[in-house]
Amino acid sequence: MFAKSSPITQKARALAFARAKSLNNGISISWLEQTWDENNLAQNAPAKADFLLLKKLGFKSIRLPVAFTSFSSKITTAQLFTYIDKVVKQCDIYGFKLVIDYHYGQLSDNNYLTETPKIIDLWLKLTKRYNNTSYNNLFFEVYNEPPHINPKVWKDAAYNIVTAIRKIDKQRTLIVGASNYNSIYELSRFERLADENIIYTFHFYEPFFFTHQGADWVGDQVATTGVSFPYSAENFPTLNPKAKNTPGESNYRMYPRDGNEQSINDKLQIVKNWALKYDVPIICGEYGVYNKYADQDSRCRYIKAVRKALKRLEIPGMLWDYNSSFSLFTGKPAVETLPSCMVDAIADRP
Repeated sequence: MFAKSSPITQKARALAFARAKSLNNGISISWLEQTWDENNLAQNAPAKADFLLLKKLGFKSIRLPVAFTSFSSKITTAQLFTYIDKVVKQCDIYGFKLVIDYHYGQLSDNNYLTETPKIIDLWLKLTKRYNNTSYNNLFFEVYNEPPHINPKVWKDAAYNIVTAIRKIDKQRTLIVGASNYNSIYELSRFERLADENIIYTFHFYEPFFFTHQGADWVGDQVATTGVSFPYSAENFPTLNPKAKNTPGESNYRMYPRDGNEQSINDKLQIVKNWALKYDVPIICGEYGVYNKYADQDSRCRYIKAVRKALKRLEIPGMLWDYNSSFSLFTGKPAVETLPSCMVDAIADRP
């Protein structure tokens, strides 16, 4: 009871809520996480034109995923820091909030005792580097998509990471998600950390059968393509034989029930209820649609439906992503390559 009534506690939590709200209408810039293309680092850094375009389209915040430990020895941490420095400066110039996200970690049930200190060491370097950067403008997402590990193991690791950062920086708002890849279901079972200045994140790609159709890195479960949103019996494709005896087969059968706006609302309500239970701020750190196989109109309808649901539930959201395989554009990012239906989908309506 004392903790709940403490003025200091209330002030810190209110600040976290306000900062979470400021991150709404965000988008990830997929660049420093593209470990498969080292040339991309030097060639595709966001430029002035990108920031001006994002501002024109109404985006307010940027999430920068960084694969700190996944590049070859050719790319050093110091070089990554230099790239991040430029984005921090550009966000300040063009008025964007920025989330630095620790992407592609190696944490597992078997190595968390040795891996967690490595994560902490990296965050301590970043914390010291940006200790004088505005607390209202720069956020740290401590670990992207913790894998399918023991939730207690992840909570222990998250607690240790947060505690280590707090020894240096007591005011920075941190972003923490649940295990099983920032699952809404795992977050609904997560016990919040004993820190008032945290925003809890989740990723929303439901129904996965639609949003990741044909994504080869996922495997055969998403081999069925030509899936539209919302579900339509008239053009529903046959199940790809590769998806048989995988989760994709059961998802295929459930899509007539899951492929609609009501299902999106119902699933987002799960995390909203958790946030209300603990009285903590939450954010949808990723949502979007793989653009290789999903038709353009379906992608627009889906993104519009998710944004509408997030707005109704007062959950800030950040799209995935700006210029990669989930891009909103039909070519190189530009006003001319943004479909009219997508303009409508991402419009920030009152």
